[in-house]
Amino acid sequence: MSRIIILAGPGCVGKRPLFAAFRRFYPETAAKFKRLVLFNDRSPYPGEDDGVDYYFRSRMELESMRFKEGFVVADVRGNLQALEINQIRRILDEGNIPYYEGNPFVPAKLWDEGILNQFAHLPIFLSPLSKEEILFLRSPERRVDLNGFVREVQRRKLLRRIASRKQYLSLKDLEDIEHGSVSAYLELREAWKFRHILVSYDSGDGDNWDAFHYPLGNARKSLLSFAALVAGHEHVEEDGPWPQDLLP
Repeated sequence: MSRIIILAGPGCVGKRPLFAAFRRFYPETAAKFKRLVLFNDRSPYPGEDDGVDYYFRSRMELESMRFKEGFVVADVRGNLQALEINQIRRILDEGNIPYYEGNPFVPAKLWDEGILNQFAHLPIFLSPLSKEEILFLRSPERRVDLNGFVREVQRRKLLRRIASRKQYLSLKDLEDIEHGSVSAYLELREAWKFRHILVSYDSGDGDNWDAFHYPLGNARKSLLSFAALVAGHEHVEEDGPWPQDLLP
């Protein structure tokens, strides 16, 4: 039976290049994946297309979806995102695999409202830190502000990514970076809800994904683990599940 594949995690953790590598090296399986396209109230980033990456709509329109049957709306990094539930059913009815790629807040909303109970699903969280690293950093003798640490790690990744796309950053760009960096800790706190957790140290613009055709290092491990989970293998190199209280 087909199931929803969920790949979630903070921004710039490598979700998109992971799936691009999966599509390149597992083309027959990936061909059946149909990405769930969400509604979003933000403006498109360079290279994004309406109806392909998101349905870009006004905030007022997304607010109205909170009261429409068949839609789930979530607050995401200062924006609103919405998913039409029937989109999942249409993809399944076509014999394909619904694929969600994005933040963990939308899947969490689907769990909270019991919607994912209606479908078989494979939840995978892509984390920039391992459980062992988090336990090390949160130890009292380290005197590390874990929230601030995660925020700074994420800020640098997001700044590097957007700087590679644009020569001059606007105030809105900097605000988006700050929203994403502040949100990262909250998103990591959602990871315990996911049965499978993979650690990705290669951000979306890292060379290890595709600069040498074959993924290298941690990017390769992430790809192999993701492919094994999709194939239904039981013994997979992964980091989860995490305890609920891992991040205070």
